[in-house]
Amino acid sequence: MPSFDIVSEVDKQELDNALNQARKELATRFDLKDAKTEIVVEKDKIVLIADDANHLRGLREIVIGKLSKRGVDLRNVKQEEAALSSVGHARQELKIQQGLEGDKAKEIILAIKGAGYKVQCQLQDQQIRVTGKKRDELQTVIQFVRGRDFGVATNFKNFRD
Repeated sequence: MPSFDIVSEVDKQELDNALNQARKELATRFDLKDAKTEIVVEKDKIVLIADDANHLRGLREIVIGKLSKRGVDLRNVKQEEAALSSVGHARQELKIQQGLEGDKAKEIILAIKGAGYKVQCQLQDQQIRVTGKKRDELQTVIQFVRGRDFGVATNFKNFRD
């Protein structure tokens, strides 16, 4: 039986490329030239560190702009509140969401079932496996999911016949 997977992933290579471009722009920007700004990449988050709130705002704009230009879906980038210290240092975390969380996955499954498609949906480790008898039915499910906004990026992979 044909099937495919609905996932929500950010391409790590594109993320890395966008951050490298942001670092290069930081070195050449006149308004951030003497500022101590830093982009630190951890497992599933990006930490932005700057001298003050204005430099942090400029740094965040550069990073978000580069991410969007490289095709990283910004619905998977959650911006935490900026932390400002009394000394003047500013720090902000951008969390990168990989995979479908339980509530979002259930919402997608309920939307597919509610639309009346003759397919089976299973939640498997932060991805949804959709199985059906006809390939055309699966393609209409893909179009349905693309047409709706669930608040996360949805990608499709492992289309099998």
